[in-house]
Amino acid sequence: MKVVFLSPDLQEALQFGSELGQHVEVVHFNNPKLFLQSLEKGDRYDVLVDAAMPGSPLGINLLRTIKSRFQNSMPVIWLADSLVPPTLQNMLKAAGVSDIFYRTLDKERLSTRINYLSKAGEMSPESKVAPAFAYRYPWGKRVFDVVVASMALLFLSPILLVITLLIKLESKGPAFYYSYRVGTGFKIFKFWKFRSMRQDADQLLDSIKVFNQYQTTVNEPPVEEGFRLCSSCAKSKEECSNKLINEKGQIICEQQYIESKKNKGDAAFIKIANDPRITRFGMFLRNTSIDELPQLYNVLRGDMSIVGNRPLPIYEAEKITTDEYAARFIAPAGITGLWQVSKRGKGNMSEEERKALDIEYAQKFSFRKDLYILLKTVPAMFQKENV
Repeated sequence: MKVVFLSPDLQEALQFGSELGQHVEVVHFNNPKLFLQSLEKGDRYDVLVDAAMPGSPLGINLLRTIKSRFQNSMPVIWLADSLVPPTLQNMLKAAGVSDIFYRTLDKERLSTRINYLSKAGEMSPESKVAPAFAYRYPWGKRVFDVVVASMALLFLSPILLVITLLIKLESKGPAFYYSYRVGTGFKIFKFWKFRSMRQDADQLLDSIKVFNQYQTTVNEPPVEEGFRLCSSCAKSKEECSNKLINEKGQIICEQQYIESKKNKGDAAFIKIANDPRITRFGMFLRNTSIDELPQLYNVLRGDMSIVGNRPLPIYEAEKITTDEYAARFIAPAGITGLWQVSKRGKGNMSEEERKALDIEYAQKFSFRKDLYILLKTVPAMFQKENV
C-alpha cells in the first residue's frame, strides 16, 4: 500500500512510516509543487494523509487544487493537533477530506483505518465526503456591501484621482499597491491599497521586525544535560515515547521540541510604530485610513466585505492557521472590523487579544453588530499613533 504524507517535518514523516509497518510505503512531500508534479506524471497513491497547518502551502488550498484538477478517488485523512471546530470540518470536507484524526489521541485508530483501507480498497459508506461546503455571505450583508461600495466609489472618484496624482508626484512607482492576502476560508486574493511606502518596502521588512509592537521576548529555560521527561510525560510518570535529537546533539522529547519551536517563533502579526518605510504623504493616508479606499474594489469583486476580520498577509496567516485559531478565517474578510475599533493604534493590544476579537466576530457577527462597528470606525480612522 502506498500512502502519501504531506508535512513540512521530515522527522514526523519518518515516525509515521515506522508506526505503520513494512506493508505500507510512506512517500513524504514537504513541497506542494513536487506533489502536484508527481500526480501529473501519473503516480498513484492509495491514501493521502495531510499533517500540515490548514492555511499553509500544504493545507486546504492544495487539497482544493487536487480535487479540482485530478479525478482521484483516494481517501484524504486530515491529521490535527487539537479539536477541529465544525466550521473548519466543513471546509476540510469540501476540500476532499474524508477522515479527521488527532496526533496524540488517535494514533492506533489512524493505523487501523489505513490498514482497513488497504484491505477494502475503498472508503466505507459512512465516511463518504459530505456535500461541498463553501462560505457564503448572508444575502443582506452582500447587498449592503455592493450598494455601499458602489456609492462610495462613485462619490469619491474625484478625490481618488487627486490622491493618485499626489502619490505619483511625491515618489516614483505606481499609485496603487497590491499584496496577496488570506481571506475567508483561507482563499488568497489580490488586496489593493494606495501606495504609502517606498517601492522597496517589502525588502526592508526583515531589518525592522525588531520594532514590531506584537513581538515579545521569550527567555528559554537552559537545557539540562542528559535526557529529561517533558512536562506531560512527567505527569503520567511514563518514558517519552517519541524522542528526537536537537541541534546540540542532545536527546529531547518531541513535545519539548514542539514547545521550543513555539517559543522561538516570531509574533503572528506585524505592526510597526513610526515605520521608516512610509512616505510623508503616505503617513497622512495611513493616519486617515484613506489608503484603504481601493479595497472598495475588492468588496465589489466579492473578495471582502465592508465589515469583517482583516485579511492577513500570507506570512502572518501561516502563523495562526492552527486548529485553535482557524475559526477567525470563517468570518468575512473586511475593510474594518472589531479589533480596529476596539484598540486601533494602541500599543497595549496583545496578539492574544487581537486573535480573541477576530474569533469573537467570526462567532457572533450580525448586521446590527456591523452597523455598530461602522459607527465606531469614523473616530477610529483619525488615530494619533503612526502605525
